[in-house]
Amino acid sequence: MNSLAKEPADKVCEVLGLSADVSGALQDFPHKSWDKLVPTDPVVYRFYEIVGVYGDTIKEIIKEKFGDGIMSAIDFSMDIGKEENPAGDRVVITMNGKFLEYKSW
Repeated sequence: MNSLAKEPADKVCEVLGLSADVSGALQDFPHKSWDKLVPTDPVVYRFYEIVGVYGDTIKEIIKEKFGDGIMSAIDFSMDIGKEENPAGDRVVITMNGKFLEYKSW
């Protein structure tokens, strides 16, 4: 699974008589699908909910700041802290992953 740069994607579409929409799809980097059921543990569910609500925004911000790619879940660290707050203590989660640029083969 891989993507094409714009020029090769456009050429493939030209040769095969395909629309510009197909060229755009060929340029998108493929992603894994999530076939698991929605988690029932309340803490784990909140992470699922966060990704469902903010995932696309997080992805676009990463793309804006770094370019096309992903954050590594292997070269990764996480810190969980507590922020005291009069309205109720807050959970502070910092995720730190190496940026991995998408590469064509």
